[in-house]
Amino acid sequence: MGGLGANLNRIDWDREQLTPFQKDFYQEHPDVVRMTEQELAAERAKLQITLEGKGIPKLVRSFEEACFPEYILEEIKKAGFTQPTTIQKQGWPMAMSGRDVIGVAQTGSGKTLAFILPAIVHINAQPLLKPGDGPVVLILSPTRELACQTREEVNKFGYSSRIKNTCVYGGAPKGPQARDLRNGVEIVIATPGRLMDFLESGTTNLRRVTYLVLDEADRMLDMGFEPQIRKIVSQIRPDRQTLLWSATWPKEIQRLAMDFLPHDPIKVQVGSLELSANHKIKQVVHVVDKYDKQRYLMEALRQYTQRDEKVLIFTATKRMADELTRNLRRDGISALAIHGDKRQSERDWVLQQFKSGKSPIMVATDVASRGLDVRNIRLVVNYDYPNNSEDYVHRIGRTCRGDEDGGTAVTLLTRDDAGKVGDLLKVMREAKQEIPRELEEMARYAPRKKSRNFRGGGGRRW
Repeated sequence: MGGLGANLNRIDWDREQLTPFQKDFYQEHPDVVRMTEQELAAERAKLQITLEGKGIPKLVRSFEEACFPEYILEEIKKAGFTQPTTIQKQGWPMAMSGRDVIGVAQTGSGKTLAFILPAIVHINAQPLLKPGDGPVVLILSPTRELACQTREEVNKFGYSSRIKNTCVYGGAPKGPQARDLRNGVEIVIATPGRLMDFLESGTTNLRRVTYLVLDEADRMLDMGFEPQIRKIVSQIRPDRQTLLWSATWPKEIQRLAMDFLPHDPIKVQVGSLELSANHKIKQVVHVVDKYDKQRYLMEALRQYTQRDEKVLIFTATKRMADELTRNLRRDGISALAIHGDKRQSERDWVLQQFKSGKSPIMVATDVASRGLDVRNIRLVVNYDYPNNSEDYVHRIGRTCRGDEDGGTAVTLLTRDDAGKVGDLLKVMREAKQEIPRELEEMARYAPRKKSRNFRGGGGRRW
């Protein structure tokens, strides 16, 4: 990654003549205006909303109160949504008001629509693209899967406005992506590496970007994308509106937010700063011998699922994902595998088979632990425990998405996992889950291991 971005020309924005643009589109609905401070405080407390910053607008309680244009409300109706999620209730007024926004909420909470719908309104208020113009909205994503799923939402809600978009990511031919960029698109959803390639080659530019989204920012830092993100952001005008979304709030993300959101940002957080899982997910943990895992997996499939219900199984390695898939298929169970060694076309096909229910069981490495928005996953199985409990929370969050009623997560632990169970116990206790005696004993005799501090609480504010 060393030389990536070395050929990008540095832009001295102080010497650039920047065309003014509009970014504040928010008008309070009369019912929101009438909401008293006491009612507002009670509603935020009930939803576990914590705020930081000045001049934060009131939350909304319905799609109508968000005061979206009629064309947005029509698309929401078509999608069958009944009410906004918590992050949307507070995030939409913040984003629509043109402010720099930090949003922290667990996976599956609806963050994607929290930035897409305001982005569509933002685009429709800007001048039309001219030949040679780059995008108006840039959404940076950590993985191809998340980028593609974000594009699906953009297609769904931007269709009536005829907003053009493209998805830019590695592992796929550059030709079609480059053609879209040259023809002009209002929205680019991109992974950092491939976007850098196109910027260096002059295929596109970011001079017209006035709405920047950093999606799953914590995941992008985990994957080592910070240098690329910094080079990309240097190509974007500094008076842009920036929205940073994350499932966690570590000190590294706080530092990134201070650098990239310099215009008096406002922050919304849903839930506690402590590592926590969705309380609607039933967490089941078995301490097993590694040679018994297959038997426990089959038992979980029988106990927690009906025929053709979706199941997502996580393994630690690509080899194990393929091996386990072969074993399941040998036993007459339809299963497909997805991991980083698969060609992008094969990964897309596997994901589509899983989404449609044609292959209801998918075995995956952590390539699917974040950014995978598949509805109605009944069961998540941690065949191998992940490296840390943050990834555990993201994995099990693949079930019980959005307003779904519930789901089950089964985890198979071996003695080799003893050093990781301390944080797992905290997550389970916080969610008021039943703790098996074997897990308590494993934690009692486990070697003490310094865990990663993913929740910086004190010190300097962002």
